[in-house]
Amino acid sequence: MFTGIVEELGEVVDVAHAAEGETTRLTVHAPHVTTDAKAGDSIAVNGVCLTVVDPGDARFSADVIPETLDRSTLGALTAGARVNLERAARVSDRLSGHIVQGHVDGTAEVLGRVADGNAENVRFSLPTHLAHYVVEKGSITVDGVSLTVAAVDDESFTVGLIPTTREVTTLGRAADGAFVNLEVDVIAKYVERMLGPGARREAQR
Repeated sequence: MFTGIVEELGEVVDVAHAAEGETTRLTVHAPHVTTDAKAGDSIAVNGVCLTVVDPGDARFSADVIPETLDRSTLGALTAGARVNLERAARVSDRLSGHIVQGHVDGTAEVLGRVADGNAENVRFSLPTHLAHYVVEKGSITVDGVSLTVAAVDDESFTVGLIPTTREVTTLGRAADGAFVNLEVDVIAKYVERMLGPGARREAQR
């Protein structure tokens, strides 16, 4: 489990593609999150929970399965790309963001950015199958960053980025047209499941 509070901006140093249908090995330079990393640990990379398979000197490698490559933006990463990193939360940690699983639900496109003083409002597309999980003032994870939804309609949602978030995450550099990973609030999914098959149909009316 994660909290959506990015600890470090890492840099992809190698992407080793295997044969079609096999895993891809991703190697990331990350001096901070690797200080206590060991094989089997979980690290979120742009919001995707990956398992460390080869910890090294200020870097780590993780294998990414085809499904993850298909459902997230990790398949588009190349050497030199910057990525948001967060180690798995400890039970004793403060929950400064919200409960994040590192299980990407879909991707979204950056539609526009508008300055708001020294902050910035960023609008993203909203996939139809995720729209009913997103509510104003609710939580959403964008590329591993826990954010509050400032506004939402049927096709898009907007979040506000404070200067710190723009500086220490990739969201401050994401240009119009860029794609990001989305994870909706898991609590909404469980509520829908408990309400039964009719809940989604009612939400989509």
